Amino acid sequence: MAKKKTSSTPGEASPGTKKKSIVKHASGAKPPAKKRPSKAARAESLGLEHQVYEDLHTELMEDLVEEMEHDMEDLFEEDLKRKKGMPLPGEDARTEFRRFYFRELRRLQVELVRLQDWVQETGYKLVVIFEGRDSAGKGGVIKRITQRLNPRVCRVVALPAPSDREKSQWYFQRYVPHLPAGGEIVLFDRSWYNRSGVESVMGFATPEQVDQYFNDVPLFEQMLVNSGIKLLKYWFSISDEEQQFRFQCRILDPLKQWKLSPMDLQSRIRWEDYTRAKERTFRKTNFPYAPWHVVQANNKKFARLNCIHHLLDQIPYERVPHEPIVLPERKHTEGYRRNPTPRNMKVPNYYPQFGTDKNAKA
Repeated sequence: MAKKKTSSTPGEASPGTKKKSIVKHASGAKPPAKKRPSKAARAESLGLEHQVYEDLHTELMEDLVEEMEHDMEDLFEEDLKRKKGMPLPGEDARTEFRRFYFRELRRLQVELVRLQDWVQETGYKLVVIFEGRDSAGKGGVIKRITQRLNPRVCRVVALPAPSDREKSQWYFQRYVPHLPAGGEIVLFDRSWYNRSGVESVMGFATPEQVDQYFNDVPLFEQMLVNSGIKLLKYWFSISDEEQQFRFQCRILDPLKQWKLSPMDLQSRIRWEDYTRAKERTFRKTNFPYAPWHVVQANNKKFARLNCIHHLLDQIPYERVPHEPIVLPERKHTEGYRRNPTPRNMKVPNYYPQFGTDKNAKA
C-alpha cells in the first residue's frame, strides 16, 4: 500500500519530523540565506540540456498560471470582503497560505494521478457524491480533482431536472447508466440525494415519495457496494452568513451570475427547511457501508485540500510501476516539405503587443 504523506499547515512541522532550529549570529541576525543553484546547474544535476530544462520550467509555470486563473474568483471574494470591512488575515499571512495552498494542491493532484493509474490497472470502480447547500464549494473541489486527470477515466455527472419521461421511471433509474465500469471514477455533482433535499423542500416530490425513497436508498446503495463499487459521500457545510456573502458575490461578479438560479434564491428563503431536510437525510442514510463525510467549507481552499486529502486516504491505492518512456527520434523523409497554412485559415493574433508565435508562418 502506498504511504500517504500528511500535509501540515504553514509554520507546523509534519508528523515525525523535527523543526529546524534557527541558528543566529552573535549580532542576533539570521544567517544569510543559502544561495540557490542557477538554472544551468539544476539542469546539469538532472542530466538535462539547459534549453530542455528551460522548456520544462516554462511548462510548469503554465500549470501554475492555470491554477492562478482558477484562483481569481477567490481573489474577487477576498476583495469584496475587504470593501465590506469583513475580517481578513493580514497580507503576509494570506500570501504565505496561498503559497502553501498551491504547493499542497499540486502534491495532492500528483497523488490523484497515481490513484487514476491504479484504478485503471486494477479495474477499481469509484463513485464520489458531492452534496451540500448552494454555493458551498462543490464545483470548486470537483474542478481541482479533475483538473489533471484523464476525462476518459474520471468523469463528472451533473444531471439536469428530470424530464416528464424520467419522472415516470423508477427514481434511481436515471442515475444507473452513469455508474462506472471497471477502471473508472465517477463524480456526481449532486445525485439521487436530490429527492431528500431540493425535491422534498420545494414540493417536487410528495411526502409518500420521499418516505419510499428513504426505504429504497439503503437497498440501492448496498447493491452498489455489493457490486464492487466504492461509494464516498461528501456534504459541504457552510454557515448562513457565508452563503449570503457568496450569493452577493454571484450577483456582483458577471462571471458567476449564471450560477444564480431561482432554486438558489429559494434556498436563502428556506434555509431552515433545508437544514431539517439535511438532518433527516443524515439520520436515515448514514450507513456503515456508505457513511457521510462532512467537509467544513467556509474556507474554500481548506475545504478543497481537506476533501481531496480525505478522498485519497479512503482508497488503498498503490503506485503503479511504469516502463521508462523514451521519446523516439522523428523520422525524416527526403523531399518532405511542410506547406504554409493559408492566410484565410489563420486565427488572427489580437495581441501583437505581446509578441508573435515563432511558428506562425509554419
